[in-house]
Amino acid sequence: MVFDNLAKLGVGLGFREPMLAELFAYRSSIDFLEITADHYFDALPVKMAELDLLQRNFPLIPHGLAMSLGSAEGLDDEYVKAYTQIVQRVKPVWCSEHIAFTRSEGIDVGHLLPLPKTDASLRVLHNNISKLQDHLQVPLILENITEMFRYPDEKYDGADFLCKLCEQNDIGLLLDVTNLFINAANQGWDPIEHLRRLPTDRIVQLHFVGGYVEDGQWVDSHSLATNEEIWDLMKSVFQVTDVKGCILERDEHIPSLSELVSELDRARGLMTSSKQLAS
Repeated sequence: MVFDNLAKLGVGLGFREPMLAELFAYRSSIDFLEITADHYFDALPVKMAELDLLQRNFPLIPHGLAMSLGSAEGLDDEYVKAYTQIVQRVKPVWCSEHIAFTRSEGIDVGHLLPLPKTDASLRVLHNNISKLQDHLQVPLILENITEMFRYPDEKYDGADFLCKLCEQNDIGLLLDVTNLFINAANQGWDPIEHLRRLPTDRIVQLHFVGGYVEDGQWVDSHSLATNEEIWDLMKSVFQVTDVKGCILERDEHIPSLSELVSELDRARGLMTSSKQLAS
């Protein structure tokens, strides 16, 4: 698939229920919403009414949490069905999930865990991604996660692994700029060099949010305003690829939307100025 042909959605928010009360007061500043698909699985009528309200007023992108594309035992058919139903209901221009596993031998570990960067992991991902895509009618993009540990004897580093993943699968990338920054800072490598080695024509969407340092390690808390270091890295991303959408995530300590909208405006300004420099 040629990801350059996807519609450009702009800058938006990862929707969380506490945002609903203020959401329409800032409608003109929010280009689209990313919804957590899992929140609408087998949901009560009031929750589905919320989804319908959002869909009538915003372009929506479903984002899955627990597909567990890295599980060697394969995908959970019920989860695939529930996720696919939300995608079909919303009719998005793309949908997304994580390069991770959340389930092993039928046990839900309750967290996004990194995969060992090996050929075996690439084979597992290829099989599971292909199965998921058989159920989808829209492009699939996958997100890099924070990695608080690395496996011994990995064959690839992060950039090479993503390149191999894209070579074998017809997928786009959801580049989480915060995760990229945190992994680089904690593991001691250069995020710009990593970025330049990625298939930038596959980068469809970004995530960004703030983090903090604890005991010498950066923590991806989804609870703070975006740090200057992350803004600088996002500017570099905009300079190397034509991003179609950019989402601010905030899961804890959610402030007034006026505060979040100021971050959206800053991201929109970076996106616009980077395009002008490129042209």
